[in-house]
Amino acid sequence: MPNVIVVAEQFSRFPAGRVKDDGPFSGQRFREEFLEPVLRNNERAEVVLDGTRGYGSSFLEEAFGGLVRAGFTPERIRESFEITTEDESLVLEISDYIAHALDGTEKNSTRN
Repeated sequence: MPNVIVVAEQFSRFPAGRVKDDGPFSGQRFREEFLEPVLRNNERAEVVLDGTRGYGSSFLEEAFGGLVRAGFTPERIRESFEITTEDESLVLEISDYIAHALDGTEKNSTRN
C-alpha cells in the first residue's frame, strides 16, 4: 500500500466534530483533505487510526460515510482504503457508516 495516512501524526491527535464549523479537526475536513484525494486520483491508502485520543461517531460518519454522499460507491471506498487500528470496533463502525450512508439519518450533513 503506497500511501499511509496516520491520523494522529498528519491530521490531529484530537479529531472531533462532523463539519468544519465544529472545529479545525472535523470529519468533513479530514474527508476533503485526506480521503477524497485518494479516491479522485484512483490510489489506495492505509488509514492508521491509532494514536489519537479517540473518535466520535460524528467524525467517523462524516469522514467515511460522507464519501458515499460525495458520490463514491461503498465498493470503491472499501477497495481503496485499508483501515488499521488496534480497536477492531472502529473498523466495524466505519464499515457500517459506509454501508448505511444514504439511509436517511445522516443525509442532512452540510457539505460545501
